[in-house]
Amino acid sequence: MSAIRVALCQLDFVVGDIPGNVHKIAGAYRQAVSEGCDLAVFTELALTGYPPEDLVLKKSFVSNNLRALDSLASITTECHMLVGFVDRPAGNRKAGRNAAAMCAGGRVLGVYHKKLLPNYGVFDEERLFEHGDTPYTIYQVAGTPVGVSICEDMWFANGPVAVQARDGARLIVNINASPYSLGKLDQRIRVLGKRVKEITGVAGSGCTIVYVNQVGGQDELVFDGTSMVVDGRGAVVAMAAQCAEELLVVDLEVGSGVGSDDVSGVFTVTAHKHLPVIPVKDMDSTPDPSTLTLPSFPHATCRRMDEDEEIYSVLVLGTRDYLAKNGFSDAVIGLSGGIDSSLVAVIASDAIGPAHTHCIAMPSRYSSASSLEDAQRLAAGTGVDLSVVPIEDVHRVLSSDLKTVLGHEPSGLADENMQSRIRGIILMAISNARGWIVLTTGNKSELATGYSTLYGDTAGGFAVIKDVPKTMVYRLARYRNITAGRELIPSSVLTKPPSAELRPDQRDDQSLPPYEVLDPIMRGLVEDDLSIEELISRGYDRDTISAVARLVDLAEYKRRQSPPGVKITSKAFGKDRRVPITNHYEDSQIVLRPEDLT
Repeated sequence: MSAIRVALCQLDFVVGDIPGNVHKIAGAYRQAVSEGCDLAVFTELALTGYPPEDLVLKKSFVSNNLRALDSLASITTECHMLVGFVDRPAGNRKAGRNAAAMCAGGRVLGVYHKKLLPNYGVFDEERLFEHGDTPYTIYQVAGTPVGVSICEDMWFANGPVAVQARDGARLIVNINASPYSLGKLDQRIRVLGKRVKEITGVAGSGCTIVYVNQVGGQDELVFDGTSMVVDGRGAVVAMAAQCAEELLVVDLEVGSGVGSDDVSGVFTVTAHKHLPVIPVKDMDSTPDPSTLTLPSFPHATCRRMDEDEEIYSVLVLGTRDYLAKNGFSDAVIGLSGGIDSSLVAVIASDAIGPAHTHCIAMPSRYSSASSLEDAQRLAAGTGVDLSVVPIEDVHRVLSSDLKTVLGHEPSGLADENMQSRIRGIILMAISNARGWIVLTTGNKSELATGYSTLYGDTAGGFAVIKDVPKTMVYRLARYRNITAGRELIPSSVLTKPPSAELRPDQRDDQSLPPYEVLDPIMRGLVEDDLSIEELISRGYDRDTISAVARLVDLAEYKRRQSPPGVKITSKAFGKDRRVPITNHYEDSQIVLRPEDLT
């Protein structure tokens, strides 16, 4: 038996920070060398960060990343390094190609160009890259034939992976920048299982697949990591952490390819271990591989999170990275005592620490005493600071001043929105004075239906729960209380009817269907693109569906002006869903017959 030791380097990169990314890659590579690895695998476009978007169109950006690749290649030893970067073929009209370089012995051994470019959802790679057309290279690493592919290349049948297996590859390495959404991990596992089955069909034996995914937040996207090894039977035999940086080191033993105990024909996983990523400043110079011993370690895999823990972890990671990568140490939140602002405050506290989370209660004449008490209880329980800034005096003066223009003091919707905008002014003034980012507190149900105030509760820098439906907000609040073992979010917040408290005895269900009805309809319209008739066939009321559909269409102009926020569902508002603001389409439109045109 012979063996290959592989390090799956699951790191959090910053788009555009080529020097910082290079130092992080170099540090992790040195860790892999110190562990006696034969191959260290880094993620898709690791040098530039993903997605680089229109930075790819800057010639200097591509040139800088190419120089960085040469620097990385120069530090490689017998341990191979596979790393993603942007290549620029001569004479190509576009800025580059999504590429992976195999490096060893101080040089670049070869380059693979991504063949299949995603152009749906949040992806627009066809706009930035050319499809790869170079021949496949099978690399010999520690005596093992290794094929290289990038993300989308793994997702379709009869693609690059099948060709590489047919040409002799017995270890397929797939590097990724695959963003999180609900159910995505199971989808990845199914896809990898299909590729193993396909490989077995074309090559006569299975291949082990090493799947390495990026981790960390980039604007509205969060990459959840969860790198893994799938054996020739399609079973996940090793998995890295969810939502955390990690080096997963795996020993793969090369078998004879015969016998009932080795139906994969190639590899069995004998051991693997999880290593925290050592900060670059703590790394020594590259060790001499000849002096290394190969330590033994127990066979173990990462515990998989349940759904609520997974979603909550993604929200925390996305918030932490957005603030840190954009230079914000502190955040300020309007804490009303309601469920949405309570959840955002707790997420922020978990992301950046309670000492850096600042809450402002801004009661009006319509705010209940219990709401302020709930805000105070949450602050006391989490350790975040809370200041109270009543808006009554400002509200009264502004109403009086507007009377000279309107002929009367504002009432109805104008008065409600004015209160929200006063609060927005207060939060933005604190932001400007302190340098703290404002975290908005609107959820996906409100964003979908326009149940929010433009330049009021939508004013801010980051929308933490923008893609979280209201019913899920309650789920996550209960989850966090359970994990805390106490009421971080007071139980009264979870049980009282949701209300904006902008008029006497106001409740959300006076303006919207109950959230348990609204949310599945909203999901059908927005995430699944279902028609009104299709939703009716699922048992929902026609009038309710039509009303929700109209609200969703009318609110597009508000959503275009809202801040970015963490994507967790299959289709979030923003890059994921691009609907024109000026839009007169309705499901109920009459289709004209030819005779109607005469």
